[in-house]
Amino acid sequence: MKIIRNYLYNASYQVLILLTPLITVPYVARVLGPTGVGVYSYTNSIITYFVLIGTLGITVYGNQQIAFHRDDIIERSRTFWEIELLQAVNVGITFLGFGIFLILDHRYQLFMVFQSCQLLAGAFDVSWFFMGIEDFKKTVFRNTLVKIATLGAIFIFVRTQSDLGLYILILALSQLVGNFTLWPYLKTRLVRIKFKDLKIWHHYVPALMLFVPQAANLVYQQVNKTMLGNLDTVNSVAYFDYADKLIKTVLAVVTATGIVMLPHMANLHAKGKNETIKRYLYKSFEFVSMIALPLGFGIAGIATTLAPIYFGQDFSISGKLLIIEAPVILLIGWSNVIGQQYMMPTEQISKYTKSVIIGAIVNVILNVPLIMYLGAVGAPIATVAAELSVTLYQLFVVRKQIQINLLFSDFWKYLFSSTVMFIVVYGLNVSMPMSIINLIVQIVEGMIIYLGMLLVLQPKLVVEGKSLLLGKLHK
Repeated sequence: MKIIRNYLYNASYQVLILLTPLITVPYVARVLGPTGVGVYSYTNSIITYFVLIGTLGITVYGNQQIAFHRDDIIERSRTFWEIELLQAVNVGITFLGFGIFLILDHRYQLFMVFQSCQLLAGAFDVSWFFMGIEDFKKTVFRNTLVKIATLGAIFIFVRTQSDLGLYILILALSQLVGNFTLWPYLKTRLVRIKFKDLKIWHHYVPALMLFVPQAANLVYQQVNKTMLGNLDTVNSVAYFDYADKLIKTVLAVVTATGIVMLPHMANLHAKGKNETIKRYLYKSFEFVSMIALPLGFGIAGIATTLAPIYFGQDFSISGKLLIIEAPVILLIGWSNVIGQQYMMPTEQISKYTKSVIIGAIVNVILNVPLIMYLGAVGAPIATVAAELSVTLYQLFVVRKQIQINLLFSDFWKYLFSSTVMFIVVYGLNVSMPMSIINLIVQIVEGMIIYLGMLLVLQPKLVVEGKSLLLGKLHK
């Protein structure tokens, strides 16, 4: 039950991180227009590279190390301060590199300065500590308040196209404030450690090892926007970014299992419970299939209506991009289970790194011709191809360690149910007049069809869930 509770907390937290811009999207899209949104997305993609370099893969590494030492408060405290100091020092060095970049590249310079608040926020990000001790409740509720304040500030202060800089500053500062609000909770979780006893640099190489896959991962998450901004137009960046944001928000619900399970799996591996790890792996993979398939098919089914209603008529092309990119919800969900929930906790980081590098290479190679010939449409095609290559390579690597057939034992039931749902929803979507009410009807109809099909086909996970629920009711 603790894992389920932590999944719900973390799913809420991951959605919350993306929810703030998504709630404001209909408003911001109409106020700033495609050009303003494109400039924000392009500059944000640039600063994201510096944030990654500054934080050096510590989000995953710190999570893992705290999980290893969570039962020993002295070691846990020492580990925390060593990793946090390393993070702060590295962010400081990265700021110098960012300053050099600004001197060399004068495009959108003021907006880049505003975006740099995200880099400063990285120095004070301690969310990895709470993930490591499997305490997700505090991060959710504390950051909810910050996000609500951010929403209010955007609606109050961002009123015209000239407020683009203010919009960027509000979003960047919200991350900094959000990170600061977690620090008061550390007092009861740590003990005092003498500064002279801290040895921060022995964490550098292990963190760097985890930085490589994260860097490669970032390449095929952000490089699309960067390359669109350089090879096409900032308007194309806006069209792709808004479609991608919606996909990533849905994806946050799917991949939340990875962040929850990583410290749990790492702890099991440290205790030598490898069979238990595999049992959790099979369940987690099936759970991801069960929720990712209907989410992907559902987004594709309503995309052509959702985009113009939600983003505005100027972003109608984003509907086509949503349909193309929808498969990554399932593909990233699967690679998240295999990579973050199995390969990383079982110390197969080099293999995991190779899989992500392969994805990055595929994405970069395909992006150039696809963007040049297809514009914004080329970016999601390259993304799907990259994610497919990652997932296939990971399955190939672990094929002799686990029973692949157990991963897909009930997959056909989820696929069949999602396909039936898609056929009905898409048919309604193209035949009904475009309106919010009709869109809601289509979403509800899709949920009813999918859940009804699962009750008929009875996959193992549904049967176990019903048994658990009935057991609770009888008590």
